[in-house]
Amino acid sequence: MRTSVVLAVLLATLIAALALHAQAPMPRCTTVDPATGKIGDEVTVTGENLDKANVAELRLAPSTGGNEVKVVISEQTATTIKFKVPTAVKPGRHALVTVSKRIPRDLEIEQPVKLTIE
Repeated sequence: MRTSVVLAVLLATLIAALALHAQAPMPRCTTVDPATGKIGDEVTVTGENLDKANVAELRLAPSTGGNEVKVVISEQTATTIKFKVPTAVKPGRHALVTVSKRIPRDLEIEQPVKLTIE
């Protein structure tokens, strides 16, 4: 009886460790350049874990509320994402939102960097 309890605890510990190790790293945006732009301008976001495995979509979310606008990513690496400001974006300050396609649901993360559209 005691041996089976010890084995069960060891197995549960091993499964938990594997689950933690298997989790994908979280995307993190650290800068946006330029910080202020206009429709059609190319913007470069830098950070970490920004590759396609971790970021499936990038959206601009107005700070005043309202609909988020999905951007078309033109270039993407582990440390950068490039896109052009879409015509659907309204002037104002916008948060960048990364979206990862993960099971069981999408993971949306509002990033700490902002983009101001003139």
